[in-house]
Amino acid sequence: MQVSIACNMGGGGGGGGASEHQLKERRAAANTSSAPICQVKVRAEPSERNTLLGHAHMKEALGRYSNMKYRNLGKSGLRVSCLGLGTWVTFGSQISDEMAESVMTVAYDSGVNLFDTAEVYASGRAETTLGNILKKKGWRRSSYVVTTKLYWGGQLETRQGGNGHLRVCVAGLRGSLSRLQLDYVDIVFANRTDVNAPMEEIVRAMTFVIEQGMAMYWGTSRWNVVEIMEAYSIARQFNLIPPVCEQAEYHYFQRDKVELHLPELYHKIGVGAMTWSPLACGLLTGKYNEGVPESSRAAMKGYAWLKERLCSDEGKKQLSKIKELHLLADRLDCTAAQLAIAWCLRSEGVSSVLLGVSNTEQLLENLGSVRVLSQLTPPLIAEMDALLGNKPRNVKKEARR
Repeated sequence: MQVSIACNMGGGGGGGGASEHQLKERRAAANTSSAPICQVKVRAEPSERNTLLGHAHMKEALGRYSNMKYRNLGKSGLRVSCLGLGTWVTFGSQISDEMAESVMTVAYDSGVNLFDTAEVYASGRAETTLGNILKKKGWRRSSYVVTTKLYWGGQLETRQGGNGHLRVCVAGLRGSLSRLQLDYVDIVFANRTDVNAPMEEIVRAMTFVIEQGMAMYWGTSRWNVVEIMEAYSIARQFNLIPPVCEQAEYHYFQRDKVELHLPELYHKIGVGAMTWSPLACGLLTGKYNEGVPESSRAAMKGYAWLKERLCSDEGKKQLSKIKELHLLADRLDCTAAQLAIAWCLRSEGVSSVLLGVSNTEQLLENLGSVRVLSQLTPPLIAEMDALLGNKPRNVKKEARR
């Protein structure tokens, strides 16, 4: 089960779906001091700053004490920071719990309010680490949003033998809530579709955990657009709750789904995009230009696939293009990582980009991508597309011309 956390601006939940927990917190807040309760206060931006390239349809807010930007998750009322912190590979595995706490603290203080983890990450240790940090920090529950993924990769017995998606969903979510030491999560993701369960059963299962107060919203992860549309249609047909977000891989060399298909879903049914791996497992930073460093992810146990990809003919071509993109980053006075992350943020319908870092220095560098976003003008994007040579073609639009 994978989990993400995001700060709800305005002291509450994601719109009309506020839970009993959140309502209690709002009443408590009304009876306390009027002093700021979260470092991430939000103000509306001036009209010329309300939108960014590719986001003419999404109003943004700017943190009062940081330069972080906040976007609605799809067309839901849930507000998340445009950059989130992921825990894949790092929490409970690659980095110590002390470093995880330092990274998370810097992220929160910098306006990041979205943290992503999963039951499969480090066999549940990532969730445990995240939960311990949240408990220790004592941040107000309404100041962050937790999202989690279910089904794929879990260790529970319900993963075996097809015992029904509802049982898998409830048992898996209870396990994650226990590790996270939380009463509820804000978003529960169905991580890949369950081939052994009809779509109606999946949608009913997700609706059930929301109605039980175990989650506020649900989303999909690694689903194709046909499956997402089917889930939405079934939800509308049977008066159930539809998904609000798809979590998808997105970077220079993985573009079709996020740039072609998800924007259409956003406009039709309001499903947003939360993307991961903006640096392609570190490939886009240039760390592999001269080989595979011993401390890198590609050198870790279980990541032989990454090393093989780097050494393939396609990997060598990508490394060549990355070197050219480094020169472009130098022109903009930013790092290659900042350029790559800002490039992801500029895409239509992307609500948040998840970062994966192993120390605070990497985190602070990546957070600098927000200031680079305003430099990504249409001519510059066209130059990058020409360099990459892989801009997805919208055949439907071309046919209408």
